[in-house]
Amino acid sequence: MSAGDAPVVETRSLTRRFGNVTAVNAVDIEVRQGEIFGCLGPNGSGKSTLMRVLLGLLAPTSGSASVLGLDMPRDAERLRPQVGYMPQHFSLYEDLTVRENLEFAGQVFGLPRRRRAERLEAVVETHGLHRYVETRAAALSGGWKQRLALAVATVHEPELLVLDEPTAGVDPQSRREFWENLFDLTAAGATIFVSTHYMDEAVRCHRLCLLRDGRRVAVGRPQQLVEALGDRVVNIAVDEPEPAIAALRSSSLVASTTQLGDTLHVLLVRDAPDADTAGRELVSQLAAAGLHGAAAQGTSANLEDVFVSLLISDQSGGRT
Repeated sequence: MSAGDAPVVETRSLTRRFGNVTAVNAVDIEVRQGEIFGCLGPNGSGKSTLMRVLLGLLAPTSGSASVLGLDMPRDAERLRPQVGYMPQHFSLYEDLTVRENLEFAGQVFGLPRRRRAERLEAVVETHGLHRYVETRAAALSGGWKQRLALAVATVHEPELLVLDEPTAGVDPQSRREFWENLFDLTAAGATIFVSTHYMDEAVRCHRLCLLRDGRRVAVGRPQQLVEALGDRVVNIAVDEPEPAIAALRSSSLVASTTQLGDTLHVLLVRDAPDADTAGRELVSQLAAAGLHGAAAQGTSANLEDVFVSLLISDQSGGRT
């Protein structure tokens, strides 16, 4: 983002409380024009609340939120024609057909009749909905409902799309096709703010914001976040993975272990020695527990390791 470009989304010390519960806690973010900005965090981390504040559906308790240069929630009515929104759960009219849902959305967003017809045809083409235009939404599968929801959210060509876990419960092929559509939208100039629990989706974002307990823990490109972990991951080949996991659970070197076939993928604690040294020590600990023949090797971290390191392991006493 150049010095003269204002961010599409900007928050400063944004806080939202519900009674004694702080759902969003002093969050600062900037979302740049034309990027897919991902929001990643466990359930209850504040993702949905943050989105609702950005849309003007909730007022911040303190701090500020600006979206497309408009102050939220004061200018929420002015913002709505410029934003498309997909909530977590399918929220369109299931007793209406695909065409009727799109027509209704076009009317809500104030599209003139001719323009509405043009946009309806365009989104039907983009999302491959031709054979379902006269089908009631209730009869669509999860993947096709998702396509319809995105078509409805983009029928008015919004500058910003806000997507709250839009592919939850959808099969991998449908998720892949959905994300190809998102890249097409950003190529056409749209900006996307999306939350997800899927690591294969998070890694496709241009930048990520990691939230925990309503706080911003980290922001950066996925690869940047992975590289920041450094030399903290070891793969251990073992004959008996389950007893090995149990044996390593009490190790002061281990933040988490994940079984991958007959290999243990081990994330080391922050103050652990380098991967080679830690790997030898872990093999010794397994041998002391009667599990001989293990072999350890340092390996590259991945985004799931980042998620565990920053959002999970500290809360679980360093063990998973």
